[in-house]
Amino acid sequence: MQNRLETLESILDRLRISIKKNGLKNSKQREEILSVLYKSGTHLSPEEIASEIKIKDKTTSISSVYRILSFLEKEKFITALEADKSGRRYEIAAKEHHDHIICLNCGDIIEFVDPDIEDRQIKVAKKYNAKLISHNMKLFVLCAKCQKLKT
Repeated sequence: MQNRLETLESILDRLRISIKKNGLKNSKQREEILSVLYKSGTHLSPEEIASEIKIKDKTTSISSVYRILSFLEKEKFITALEADKSGRRYEIAAKEHHDHIICLNCGDIIEFVDPDIEDRQIKVAKKYNAKLISHNMKLFVLCAKCQKLKT
């Protein structure tokens, strides 16, 4: 799923404003992490991000990546997904709403949007006189590939 609400350049512009607002110095690594996540179009672990950045900048440390991911998540540039026991995976926040199917065996993540599920959630909230603000659905599965391996 690649439905993005924002271009990489506009995200980076917002990042520069946020860095200034927080009294921080401009950092090429912050921009590089956002760029890697944006271009991947998928959910990456901190280690995968660090490995990708090290191709261009050998001095990148995993601790820097974790620190920057924390900042980017706090500032709502990225979102974290606790997929399984292997840890958090990150994606760009500037995407249209979607839900996740996560394989508990191999960790593969599939993004999906189901209009029937979206409508049903609104109806459930209304039934309880509530207004739905947001939701986060994760379906934990054993994917087709892993089912074949287990037989």
